[in-house]
Amino acid sequence: MSENEHVQKPEDKAESPGWIAIDNSLSRLYAGIEPFHYGTLISYRLGGPDPLEGVSVYKREEPVPHWHYVTYGFTELHEKESKNAEYSGFGFELTFRLVCESEEEPPVWAINFLQNLARYVFNSGNVLHPGHHLDANGPIESDRATPITAIALVEDPELESTVSPFGQFRFVQVVGITADELDLIKVWNTRSFLELAKNRLPLYVTDLNRQSLLADSELRSAAELSVRTEGSSTGHLYLESLIWEERKSMLKGRSYVLQLGAKQAESLARILTGRLMHDRDLTLIGPNTQVVMIPDLQNRIVEVREELQLYLNAEAAAELSRRLTPRESEFKLDTMKSLSIRIVKTLLRDPDGNVVETIG
Repeated sequence: MSENEHVQKPEDKAESPGWIAIDNSLSRLYAGIEPFHYGTLISYRLGGPDPLEGVSVYKREEPVPHWHYVTYGFTELHEKESKNAEYSGFGFELTFRLVCESEEEPPVWAINFLQNLARYVFNSGNVLHPGHHLDANGPIESDRATPITAIALVEDPELESTVSPFGQFRFVQVVGITADELDLIKVWNTRSFLELAKNRLPLYVTDLNRQSLLADSELRSAAELSVRTEGSSTGHLYLESLIWEERKSMLKGRSYVLQLGAKQAESLARILTGRLMHDRDLTLIGPNTQVVMIPDLQNRIVEVREELQLYLNAEAAAELSRRLTPRESEFKLDTMKSLSIRIVKTLLRDPDGNVVETIG
């Protein structure tokens, strides 16, 4: 469990007003209830591996038996350190609701999972907002066969935004979702999907045993209709294999090759349609570059420093969407002779860096 241990909450919190602010919010929901609390033995500031100082877990019986995890550490707990006076720390704490399967104490893997999310935020500086989604590239409980392999983020349905002496913050809940639900969210909208699903996911409790909600034909049909009418809210997409290169020919002039991984090809095809066909840009972000796809009446390609801008008309966008498939290949667009697409294999790795699956 890394450096976390089941401990009592610290009794002397007089010099930790940020901690008290979180406790005050929880006391409105859990008055008089003592949670399980897991603290970090070695502070992150002193070189410990875990950014969060603690996680409290409350046992619930309604609307279904579940554990309610709440983090301490994304906000400023002890003193004001950031220059942003409006928000405390990153401006949020995470919560997570997990179905209780008759165990007497909350599963510890979920605490490690929340610490992993914290490492991502602390290392990247990327704030997690309601409406965001993340692919875990495997089961969120790594030692268990479960179809829940990704997460979506939503406001905790019971904990309201609040203010500490160090600024305001809110509670953002992690919701476990399946791979096909994630694909749908990418081409549609996280909030809209979760709103559609809320009657089937009371309080957005994560159940590792559930199957995809899209197996329900009525829900799937409603979602697909909304995708067609509303388009996609995914304006930025990170592609690990994204690169582009320029080719020059005395006879054919200047052309470009755009490379991306097979895993993202299929979802990109649908997102592209949901963006450009609704007159919205789509930005692809790679490790060292980015490509912006822009709807236009005429096809053209523009270089702006490390960025490539692809202006695509409806015909070119439709062809690109149609030809993006999850298999290794290279092809030139018929509607835009100056652009070639190279799709390379995607290697999925476990936490130790071992290749566990090859796509393409």
